[in-house]
Amino acid sequence: MSKTNQEIEAKFYVNNLGKITKRLHELGARLIQARILETNIRFDLPDASLRSERRVLRLRHDTEARLTYKDPSQDEQGVLSRREIEFTVEDFDKAREFLQALGFQPIFYYEKYRTTYSLQTSEVLTHVMLDELPYGNFVEIEGDSLDPIQTVADKLQLKWDTAIGKSYSALFDQTRKTLNFSFQDLSFTNFVGIRVTPSHLGVLAADE
Repeated sequence: MSKTNQEIEAKFYVNNLGKITKRLHELGARLIQARILETNIRFDLPDASLRSERRVLRLRHDTEARLTYKDPSQDEQGVLSRREIEFTVEDFDKAREFLQALGFQPIFYYEKYRTTYSLQTSEVLTHVMLDELPYGNFVEIEGDSLDPIQTVADKLQLKWDTAIGKSYSALFDQTRKTLNFSFQDLSFTNFVGIRVTPSHLGVLAADE
């Protein structure tokens, strides 16, 4: 996230995270967070007004617990930007209880493994996240503007026209409808024995 509380990022589906990792090392990227499991809960009001307005209220736990609010996103040439307000909370379970006491309801639980790198290009710092989700692997590139994000995507040999303008929850909704899943949570346990292809997600692989 930028210093102005503006989240600016591009997301790509990839077949081979190992090749992306190798390329990051060749480019001199610095590992700032080793692979870690993230658990996330999205909340909404009973009338589903946040989701209908494309706003996000999320509680996340990895190395710490964090509460996040996001405005609706704007899509500019494959890069999504929106205001993001995020801060750490002392206790994940108490924060969840707090939100529910205010009337917010948990509507979606999802898991992913994330590895985070920083990469300096032309004196501009970007962050590259390698995400492993139950339905596939992704690369997210986050920076202060479109140009450095596109530069990093080119250096990682990712096809820019395959950038995904959907959230992980929206991709799950797409897959759940396509494959007629009865479960509601995006967990690794639910996807054991299930193979999901890019066509199920409605995306194209950026590394082909």
